[in-house]
Amino acid sequence: MKVRLATFNLENLDSGPKASAPVEARFSVLRPQLARLNADVLCFQEVNAQRILSAEPRSLDALNQLLADSPYQNFHRLGTAHDDGSLLDKHNLVIISRWPFLERRQIKEELLEPPLYQTRVEPDAGAKAVGWDRPLLAGLIEFPTMQRLWVVNLHLRAPLAAALPGEKSGSFSWNSVSGWAEGFFLASMKRNGQALEARLFVEEVLSADPDALVAVCGDLNAESEEVPLRILRADLDDTGNGALSGKVLTPLERVLPDWRRFSVIHAGRKTMLDHILASRNLLNAFSTIEVHNEALGDELSAYACVGQSPESYHAPLVAEFDILDAD
Repeated sequence: MKVRLATFNLENLDSGPKASAPVEARFSVLRPQLARLNADVLCFQEVNAQRILSAEPRSLDALNQLLADSPYQNFHRLGTAHDDGSLLDKHNLVIISRWPFLERRQIKEELLEPPLYQTRVEPDAGAKAVGWDRPLLAGLIEFPTMQRLWVVNLHLRAPLAAALPGEKSGSFSWNSVSGWAEGFFLASMKRNGQALEARLFVEEVLSADPDALVAVCGDLNAESEEVPLRILRADLDDTGNGALSGKVLTPLERVLPDWRRFSVIHAGRKTMLDHILASRNLLNAFSTIEVHNEALGDELSAYACVGQSPESYHAPLVAEFDILDAD
């Protein structure tokens, strides 16, 4: 049985007055991209929630409209939420699947306690927890073949310096190099900590079932050789222990030629920030991967020059697997 698994950062999908571009203009660009993916399971990042009436709870109205009258309309769905079940205002994670979910996990600072850090600019405030920006979302799917797949949807923090009291003069400008450097250090703690918690969840799954099929998908805001990806991959070159080979996650884009291996263009530099990583047994079922980056624009140039752009400046990825019947 062929299964197509995709990931796509929709880049602040929203509707109403806060939307970055008219919603119908965004839909006219995004709908053909979703159709081309022809996915059975799809991980979305940056899905904003809307409140249609002030007295009503927020809903994923923009996403509902995007998927309406498409093959994805009736897919099963998981999404991130607060403890009380209400949706996050911004940057929800969503997984949709042709097949039902047997289990849902939303994890944030549960498997790993955030590190404590005392900032230089507030020496009397004491050490405070450096937590992650977002949770991870995981869903367990059972295929008609009786095989099961854990899909982990992950959106790591961008490598932008975290704000510090009194150190910024604007959204992207700092009062001192030392302030920026400390903010950048804090941001790296947040990004690497969240990657570590995702790796700990994968460890939990593979320790319970060494033959489990696991995919970690999403906008990881890092290239394959950067620290967050090395934490997630756990290559034997890093662990130095051949007995741990079953715990390795492999970035599937490795099979792409260099000239196709990018999902974002920033100031003319092509980089692979979006990934699908597969566990050993899932890798054995892997056949192909596509990155739909042919029409991708430069995000930095667009922010400066294009008003109300309907594009996402992340290219979607889709991988295909041949899933065999369970023994």
